[in-house]
Amino acid sequence: MNGRIFFLAMAMMAMAIAVPALAETGTVEVLGVQFPKEKVIEGKTLHLNGVSYMKKFGFINVYAVGLYMEQPSRDAETVITSQQVKYTVNHYLTDKATAKKLQEGFIELMEANNPKELVDANRQDIEKYASWLDKDMAPGMISETVYVPGKGLTLIYQGQVKGTIAGDTFAQMYYRYSVGEKADTTIRKGLLGL
Repeated sequence: MNGRIFFLAMAMMAMAIAVPALAETGTVEVLGVQFPKEKVIEGKTLHLNGVSYMKKFGFINVYAVGLYMEQPSRDAETVITSQQVKYTVNHYLTDKATAKKLQEGFIELMEANNPKELVDANRQDIEKYASWLDKDMAPGMISETVYVPGKGLTLIYQGQVKGTIAGDTFAQMYYRYSVGEKADTTIRKGLLGL
C-alpha cells in the first residue's frame, strides 16, 4: 500500500513539474498546429501577435493562422498600417481548399473589407495575387506572406515564392481583410490577441 501511495505521489509531482515545462515550450497550439512564439524573418525577430482559425459550415477546419510582428499590437489600425516587418502563416487542415475556391474567396474578402474606390484602384494587384493561389491545398501545406516596409507584400505558396506586390497600399488592404472592422470576428480577435 505504501508503495502505491509513494508511486502516486511521485507521478503527481512529475505532472506538476511537466505542466509548467509545457507552458514554457515557446509555442502556442491551435487545432493541433504549433506556432512558435518568435520567428526570425528578413533578419528581424518577430513576435507572435495572435493565432486563430477558419472553419466552414461550423465543422470543417480550413486552416490555422498565426500573425507575427516586430512590435506586437492589439490595435487593428496599427497592425494594418505600421511600418514594420510582418509575417503570416496559414497551416491548411483540409483538402477542400481548392485553388479556385481560394482565388474566389481572396477576391471576395478584399472587396468586402476595403473601400470600393481602393478595390477599384488596385484591381490589377488583387487579381495578380489571386492568380498566385494556383494549387489546391491539403492538410500539412502552408501559405505564407511577408511584408517588408519599402518592398511590399510577398506570397510564399506551398514553399514557392510567387511574387511581391510592391508598396504599402495592397499590404494594408491585405491586413484589413484579416483584422479590419468588417473582418471575420474569429480571425480578427484571434490575430489581435483579444
